[in-house]
Amino acid sequence: MSSARIIRVNELLKREIAVDLPRLFTSSNFDTSAITVTGVETAPDLHDATVYVSIFGHEEGRTKMIRFLNSHRKDIQARMSKHVILKYTPRLHFKLDSSIENGDRVLGILAQLDIPEDDTPAEETL
Repeated sequence: MSSARIIRVNELLKREIAVDLPRLFTSSNFDTSAITVTGVETAPDLHDATVYVSIFGHEEGRTKMIRFLNSHRKDIQARMSKHVILKYTPRLHFKLDSSIENGDRVLGILAQLDIPEDDTPAEETL
């Protein structure tokens, strides 16, 4: 399968899962507003897809939230298969993506640095 098609499938699944999560778990006590679907990697045979999610807050309950998503993956797959027509509906595997957190941490460190601004223009040397 071409890589362009896999990229399109990944983006389609990412968008559909992001829309379906709040709809599926609105009545439960699961905090869907803290979850962001950051990416999807689908296997070339379309049988499996790894869904990367970022969880804002809930530092102590992240592994529990990932386990919750993995335990309800059949519900998510069933809803997704109604809107996404593929030869195979991929089996979803949810994993925690901490890249957004790491970026926030780096930005926080950079903001704390005291870098003096040089008001004089640099002189060109010839």
